[in-house]
Amino acid sequence: MPNANEDNLTELSQVQRRAVSELLRVSPVADDLARRFQDAGFRLALVGGSVRDALLGRLGNDLDFTTDALPEDVLKIVRPWADSVWEVGIAFGTVGCQKDGHVGDGVQRFQIEITTYRSEAYDRTSRKPEVSYGDSIEEDLVRRDFTVNAMAVALPEKEFIDPHGGLQDLASQVLRTPGTPEDSFSDDPLRMLRAARFAAQLDFEVAPEVIAAMREMSDRIDIVSAERVRDEFNKLILAPNPRKGLALLVDTGLAECFMPELPALRLERDEHHRHKDVYEHSLIVLEQAIALEEDGPDLVLRLAALLHDIGKPRTRRFEPDGRVSFHHHEVVGAKMTKKRLTALKYSNDMVKDIARLVELHLRFHGYGTGEWTDSAVRRYVRDAGPLLERLHKLTRSDCTTRNKRKASALSRTYDGLEERIAQLQEQEELDAIRPDLDGNQIMEILGVGPGPVIGKAYAFLLELRLENGPMVHDDAVAALKEWWATQG
Repeated sequence: MPNANEDNLTELSQVQRRAVSELLRVSPVADDLARRFQDAGFRLALVGGSVRDALLGRLGNDLDFTTDALPEDVLKIVRPWADSVWEVGIAFGTVGCQKDGHVGDGVQRFQIEITTYRSEAYDRTSRKPEVSYGDSIEEDLVRRDFTVNAMAVALPEKEFIDPHGGLQDLASQVLRTPGTPEDSFSDDPLRMLRAARFAAQLDFEVAPEVIAAMREMSDRIDIVSAERVRDEFNKLILAPNPRKGLALLVDTGLAECFMPELPALRLERDEHHRHKDVYEHSLIVLEQAIALEEDGPDLVLRLAALLHDIGKPRTRRFEPDGRVSFHHHEVVGAKMTKKRLTALKYSNDMVKDIARLVELHLRFHGYGTGEWTDSAVRRYVRDAGPLLERLHKLTRSDCTTRNKRKASALSRTYDGLEERIAQLQEQEELDAIRPDLDGNQIMEILGVGPGPVIGKAYAFLLELRLENGPMVHDDAVAALKEWWATQG
C-alpha cells in the first residue's frame, strides 16, 4: 500500500502486513468504483470499520466508503454500476448499493455504503443529529467516534491516511477518540454506548480519559432515541465478550440511564454474607448460556440470561433466621422485563419470549429432585412451548454454585428431565398438546352453541389431557358429559 505515512506503516506487525491482502481481495470491486468517482472528478476512500477490520485480517463483504461527492452525485455514479441501489440513509448523506464482483475464481456479493464527508452534532434538546457536509477527508475523520475507526485508504492509489494515530491504538488495542472525548460524546452521545460495545466486540481497553468522560456525561444518553440505544445494546450483548461491555456500562453510570435494573442487581451483602452478588451471578449465567449456544449468538437467550434475576432486588426479604429470600422474584422479574424491553422498543414477540423465559427459569427447581411424573413433564413442555430448548439452556446456565457435588446433582436431575421429555415425545405429541375433543365436537356433544361455556369445557379437557395423557374418544366424551352434569 503506497503511503505518505510511512511512520505509521512501520507499526504494522507481520500479521497486520499480511492483512493488507484483505484490501487486495476487494480491490476488483473497490478499484472499479473508485475509478468511476475519479473519472467524475471526485475522490473515494475506504474508511472506518472497513479499514480497521482489514488491518485485523477480518474484512467482510460490507464496505464503507467516504467521498467529497454530494449524495445526488453519488447516485449518478452508482446507479449505472450497481446491481441495486437504496436511498434510506440519504438524508444523512449515505447512499447504499449492492454489487456482485469477481474475487479469485468466484463471485461475491458486496454491500456498500458511500457517505459524503460530513460532520454532525446533537442539539441538547434534539434526538436527531444535524448533518452538514465537509470539504476534506481529514475533516471527516476527525468527527469519527474512535481513532481505530478514523483511518482511511484513498482509492484507487491505496494511500493510507491516519491523522489520529489509529494504527498505533489498534496495535495497542485501546479505544481513544480523535479529539477530546467530551467533544466526541457531545456530538453524538451514543458513542459512549458504542465504546462499551467495541470493548465487548474487539476485547479492547477503553482509555482512562474516555471512561472519565463517559462517567461525567452519562446522562447525555437520554437525548438519544430508544431505538438507537436498543440497537447498540444488542450489538454489545451479541459480542464475543459482553461482560466487558456491560461492566463498563454499569461502572460509568450509563446503564442507570436506560437499564437501571442491571446496576440494581449489585445488592449489598447482608452482615452474614449469606447471599451472593446477584449482578455477578447474572453475568456468569450469561457467559454460561453463551457457552451452550449451538447456532450462533442468540439474542433472546442472552437477554433472558442477563435479566432472569432482575426481580430479586424488589422481592428481597431478610428472614428471622438470618436467611435472605426472594419469593416470587421470577414473576416480578417477568413484569419488570416486559416493561423495560417495551420502553427500549423491542418487538412484541421478543418482549413476550424473554419475559416468559424469566418467568419460567425457576420452574425446574419447583419439582424438587424426585422422579418427574408424566403430568409434570407435560405441563413443563406445554408452558415452555417453542421456548423449550432455550429454557433448557437458561436453566442449566443458572447453576453457578462452586459446590461441585451440588452442581453435578443439579445437572443429573436436569438430564433426567430431558430424558423424560424425550420418552414422552416418542409416545405423545408433547409439542402440540390439545384436548382430545375440539370445539366443534364439544358443541355437538353438549348440544350448545358458541359461548364462554365452550372455553370452560375446553380448559377442563386440556387439564385432563395434561394430567392423564391421551384419552380414547369414548372416554373423553364420558368425561365431558360428567363434567357438564356438574355445571348446573
